[in-house]
Amino acid sequence: MEHPENIQLKYPVVLVHGIGAHDRKGPVKFWGRIPQMLENKNLQVFRGNTDAWGNYESNALLLKETIEKILLDTKKEKVNIIAHSKGGIDSRFFIWKHNFAEKIASLTTICTPHHGSEIADLLHKQKIVHTKFSKKALRIFGSIYGDINPDLYAANSQLTTENMKKFNRDIVLDKKVYHQSFYTTMKNAFDDVMFFYSYLYLKKTAGKNDGVVSARSAEWGDNIVHLANGVSHGEILDLKMKTVSGIHIPGLYLDIVKNLEKKGF
Repeated sequence: MEHPENIQLKYPVVLVHGIGAHDRKGPVKFWGRIPQMLENKNLQVFRGNTDAWGNYESNALLLKETIEKILLDTKKEKVNIIAHSKGGIDSRFFIWKHNFAEKIASLTTICTPHHGSEIADLLHKQKIVHTKFSKKALRIFGSIYGDINPDLYAANSQLTTENMKKFNRDIVLDKKVYHQSFYTTMKNAFDDVMFFYSYLYLKKTAGKNDGVVSARSAEWGDNIVHLANGVSHGEILDLKMKTVSGIHIPGLYLDIVKNLEKKGF
């Protein structure tokens, strides 16, 4: 019997993580309580299975493999992608590069650096990151972490504001795909001490931010929503699995999928 509170999405949801996160089992739940809450509402929820430290080309291939399997297993024609941080860039590139617009109903990006990362700019300016030793060390770290194709050097380089200008000129999202850009902001550096210094740096260089991505970088496309204030880049993933600034984080995702339901996705 159908529960009256069930959400009747036409297509499955695919959660695509950003840098540093992964979809393997471990001590950290990178989507917190979010998947379980969505599944409790009768939704089909899957993970993108991309690399934590992969560049967008290699992650696009992993995403293609994952979504092809989801479509085959569920016998659905399309999926809804909800992507956090760099996962939004990986998803945009995947849809464009592999001509998947016909199979993606919607793309919701959350705290994604669409216009580039000022922190990536800062790291890219450091001479040490360009040495052969550093590049090799970063690849080894990614392999130990469990990635298939780790390339943190390239991933960071791709996210610089200069490279993302070119990306946005060349990588155009097909109008068949409904897209919305959501972002959060911290009120001050004490909202999340994990991002204390990065928040202050971004506040000085780019203005409002979530501790990792500036608001001006996350604002992309025609459907832009300031999702929450007082919520950091990590907290929007429900990493702390508790109410943040009076906000029940999984509830925000519930609102997102309810809106997708209304649009027939």
